[in-house]
Order: sequence, then C-alpha cells, then structure tokens
Amino acid sequence: MSVLIEKDGEITVVTLDRPDVRNAVDSAHARALYEAFLAFDTDDSAKVAVFHGAHGHFCAGWDLQFGAKMLRAPPPDGQGVLSGLDFQAEDDQPLGPMGPSRLLLSKPVIAAVSGAAVAGGMELALWCDLRVMEDDAYFGVYCRRFGVPLIDGGTVRLPRLIGMGHAMDLILTGRKVEAAEALQMGLCNRVVPPGQAREAALLLARQLAAFPQKTMLADRQSAYTQWDLPLPQALAQEWVRGKDCIADGLQGAARFADGQGRHGKF
Repeated sequence: MSVLIEKDGEITVVTLDRPDVRNAVDSAHARALYEAFLAFDTDDSAKVAVFHGAHGHFCAGWDLQFGAKMLRAPPPDGQGVLSGLDFQAEDDQPLGPMGPSRLLLSKPVIAAVSGAAVAGGMELALWCDLRVMEDDAYFGVYCRRFGVPLIDGGTVRLPRLIGMGHAMDLILTGRKVEAAEALQMGLCNRVVPPGQAREAALLLARQLAAFPQKTMLADRQSAYTQWDLPLPQALAQEWVRGKDCIADGLQGAARFADGQGRHGKF
C-alpha cells in the first residue's frame, strides 16, 4: 500500500506515494489514509501530523482511471465505487471518498503542498488545519471539467476558509490557483521555495508540538465547533473548554514573570 507512515519524535508524517497517478486516491488508498489518521489521533506519543505527497505532487484528486475501470467492469458482488460511503451527520468517524475528509480529529494536521493539489486533493488539503505551499504548487477544482462533484468537504470548507466570493469563483470555474494568489486569499498559510514544503511543515509542526497542548487543543476544538452556534452558546462553549485550562495558564503566567517569552519571543 502506497500510504507511508513515519514518526519524527512527536510528529507523525503521512505520505501518499503513487507517482504513476500523481498521488491520486482510489478506494483502497482512501481507506489507508483514513486508517493512518485515525491511528495518529489515538497515538498518545504523537502531537501533530504532517500530510505530504511524494515525488513532487500533493494529490491529483480521486483516481479517474480507477473510476473508469469501475464503470466498465463493475465488481461481481455489486459493491460499487460509493459502497460504504453513505453517512449521517451523527455518525462517528465516517469514511469519506478521499479517506479522512469527514473526520474531526482531536489534534492538528499540516498539509505540505507541492505540485498539484487539485480536485479531491485540494479537498484533502482543505481538511488539514494549516497548509504550507511551495511557490510552484497549485490548487484547483479541476474535477469541474469532468462533472465529478466535490463530496469531500470542498463546498463546505472552501467558503468557510476564504469567503463565498472567492469560493464561488474557484468552485464554478475550476481554475488554477497558484501559490501567491492562494496566500493572498487565505487558501494557504505559508509559501516556501520549491522542494521545501515538507521540511517547513515539519518545522511548523514542531513549533505546535512545543506549546502547552491542553490549551492549544481546547482552543482548536472550540474554533471548529462554533460554526452553527449562536454567539452566546459559542462563547459559553469556549468558556467551558477554556476554564479547564486556567491552571495551565497560571503556570504559564509564572514562567512569564520569571522572564520566559518576553517581547513576543517564542
């Protein structure tokens, strides 16, 4: 299976390695990615994951060659390409067509984006908390050309991330978005020289892993779960999560009083 898992101290690196199809994902690799990130989430020794595509591309989306084969020669058991993908909002840990795209993990994932991150590959990058992008990499809803829908969160996460105007432009036209524009519209968080996305993402992951984890994860979870709540309820849930971290914050205040982290130093 071409999904590789490496440990780098407190960082887990998950790598797609299918160079013949620019790391496109079929059903088997979707499940492998899903299981890899579930394993990361339950690994107490891992604090942050880096999601990476080998051989110069992040992910070219859903494997259209695989889809064409399924159309021409359906499996004899009648299990088609959508088998096992129906789900309800209340389902626990549902599998997405691209794998982990329906999961809300308890820990952050950083996408290291090189080359193509298009169609379902763009949706996988959107699923991550942060995106580090090489300056010759690109996004795009390239599946627009073939009538393949966005069913891995693209129509949900893209408007929430960059606003409805930008999202409609990308969703309706399917056009290519290069790194400079992606940074300007908030589609990525960092732009680095070619070949450096993985190392830059690892550096960022180590920074996150060094912070007090309980507070960072509580703030992260509050941000993710506030979308559908009225303001009073959103503030109340922020308080419930935050007050459980006050003791950690007081210890941090004591470290500051002793001279650590002065003048915004990290």
